[in-house]
Amino acid sequence: MNKNRLEAFSDGVIAIIITIMVLELKPPHSTDAGDLAGVLPGWLRYALSFVYVGIYWVNHHALLDRVKRVDGAVLWANLHLLFWMSLIPYVTAWAGENPMAPAPVALYGVVLLLCSVSFMLLSWRLDLEVEAQGGGHPMAWGSRKNRVSIVLYALAIGLSLWYAPLGAVIHVLLAIVWLMPEAQLKNARTGAGR
Repeated sequence: MNKNRLEAFSDGVIAIIITIMVLELKPPHSTDAGDLAGVLPGWLRYALSFVYVGIYWVNHHALLDRVKRVDGAVLWANLHLLFWMSLIPYVTAWAGENPMAPAPVALYGVVLLLCSVSFMLLSWRLDLEVEAQGGGHPMAWGSRKNRVSIVLYALAIGLSLWYAPLGAVIHVLLAIVWLMPEAQLKNARTGAGR
């Protein structure tokens, strides 16, 4: 099957996810600066979730750029990813309203973890498609960055149940890591490029 329908459907779902997230934002009840502080956690959580959805969207396109066709297994792997991503607005709203509560921040981390795992599964299926279609470079679905991220997402869940802000810090740090191009990460690890 041609990949264009998969890309168009995924883009539509991701656009809806972002729309739902922004509709969940609550404005302050008055024009006082003090009321702004009350809604700020929700806005910050929205910004973080927007970045995560953007990271998945960009990387999704990079994955699909390497194949011409997809099979049924890729379609289901993609739906698996979109399912977990579709829960981001729900956990964003809950964690935004309760930024220091263990359960909402931990559940936010569970959804991020399952998005990451499902993205790795989609990457693996697309690696098989690339191979079946005559080669190309492997997509590194099992890269060190992916494996470390999964461990840190799981760690953030446990830490969130103990002290929610610590889990939230890990969520922010992982978003920053995924925003950095691979070359910058290599330079940071080796101390090169200073």
